[in-house]
Amino acid sequence: MNSVLVDSHCHLDFPEFEGREDELLAAMKANQVGWALIAGVTMERFPGVLALAERYPNIFAAVGVHPDTQDGEEADFANLVRLAEHPKIIAIGETGLDYYRLEGDLEWQRERFRTHIRAALSCRKPLIIHTREAAADTLRILAEEGAGEVGGVFHCFTENRAVAEAALDLGFYISLSGIVSFKKALQVQEVASFVPLDRILVETDAPYLAPVPHRGKLNHPALVLHVAEAVARLRGIPLEDLAQATTSNFFRLFGAEKHA
Repeated sequence: MNSVLVDSHCHLDFPEFEGREDELLAAMKANQVGWALIAGVTMERFPGVLALAERYPNIFAAVGVHPDTQDGEEADFANLVRLAEHPKIIAIGETGLDYYRLEGDLEWQRERFRTHIRAALSCRKPLIIHTREAAADTLRILAEEGAGEVGGVFHCFTENRAVAEAALDLGFYISLSGIVSFKKALQVQEVASFVPLDRILVETDAPYLAPVPHRGKLNHPALVLHVAEAVARLRGIPLEDLAQATTSNFFRLFGAEKHA
């Protein structure tokens, strides 16, 4: 394969990877994975995210607070916009809604989501969207806030075709994780087969969701190769074509510089 892949969503700042960064980047190179994007999950972890992006030319980052995060520093509008001025911060997120893990009045989650969208619109950077059992509200809030002006990506997509079509209509991309390689993930595989080739990304969501043949093991960015292989098989196209398309899509969406 001549084209080089991008892991469009990972968490290299997590404790599982501490002290192993050079090893992980060497593994990426061996699997022809040229770049990776670290998504923010808390404000407390953000300095570590940024440090990795500053240390490695081929690592990018995003700033945001994951919808599951109930404790810790809140991401206010002004702070998000200020932090996003850094040239290695290419997106706002991950952000969105998650009704799977949390119960009760989740209006605070929806307000946090709106804050992230407004920050993205202000700094003109795309959004990284997390949604789980909250698709209707996620799509509604994105539309209400005019998020299509900056667009972004629905990461680790697990929803059905109708949700994918709605996301595409809003101007968003669809990112597929190792789940697409799981035998019973028929809904995700259907989405992987129909999304326009110019709107697909691939990711690991490392350290989670390692693709087949590494399912159940620690995931890392080099394994995005297996995600890409699974998507290429589903679409009946050469891996080379899938790699070229997803990499072009990444840099078009995020406007990042192709440093290697």
